Amino acid sequence: MDVRLDGKVALITGGSKGLGKAMALRFAEAGALVAITARGTEALEATRQELQAAGGGNKVVAVSRDVSKAEECEAVHATVVEQLGPVDILVNNAGTSQRGPFLEVSDALWQNDIDLKLFAAIRLARLTLPSMQERKWGRIINVLNVGAKAPGPQGAPTAVSRAAGMALTKVLAGEAAPHNVLVNALLVGLIDSNQHEVKHQASGSDNSYEDFLQDMAETNKIPLGRVGRAEEFADIACFMASDRASYLSGVAINVDGGRSPVV
Repeated sequence: MDVRLDGKVALITGGSKGLGKAMALRFAEAGALVAITARGTEALEATRQELQAAGGGNKVVAVSRDVSKAEECEAVHATVVEQLGPVDILVNNAGTSQRGPFLEVSDALWQNDIDLKLFAAIRLARLTLPSMQERKWGRIINVLNVGAKAPGPQGAPTAVSRAAGMALTKVLAGEAAPHNVLVNALLVGLIDSNQHEVKHQASGSDNSYEDFLQDMAETNKIPLGRVGRAEEFADIACFMASDRASYLSGVAINVDGGRSPVV
């Protein structure tokens, strides 16, 4: 099955590293006009150059902004529309994993997490949805975490903001469906990404990164016996963004190698 996104304008937040970068590359390979945003300028520019090559010469837009702020979301949207055109595909991927014992999570940490993971998605959806509805075609993909469905102890604030993101997905899916705008969520399990590389380096372990990932898979009892690859996640996102997924809306799909219980 050939999955194509030819000519579609895709905006991916948190697009310079990890899963965001993998999705951006896959979308570019499928023919999309890709815009990425993140806070770090160096990684953002390096990824832009990779995307330019992967997209066969299609223009790529990289915007260094902090989408946890309302005015920055507006600036990102305005830049993308000016340089590429109205957004067809919005991927809300920006976010980090902030967690700890509930009594140790400050108001500031709660607010920062909600601003980055929830309000960024709300604001960017509000900015991009009107033109999608006018053109009777659009995709919004919210990248969440399996903790959104099954939060565990010491999962705050991230599990709470991710659960809110899943509710937002369902609300938007119902309202946007009559306009052929499909809204879905992808819930990340253990997948090889930049954050695990950082953890491996911080651990000071003598084990190789591959052994580190394998230990994670075994500790977490992943049925497939391994940690997922970012490219596998990106393939699912690309399918979800395409016309091949034209009857898929309002769902939250676990991408976790079978680890999560059926819910």
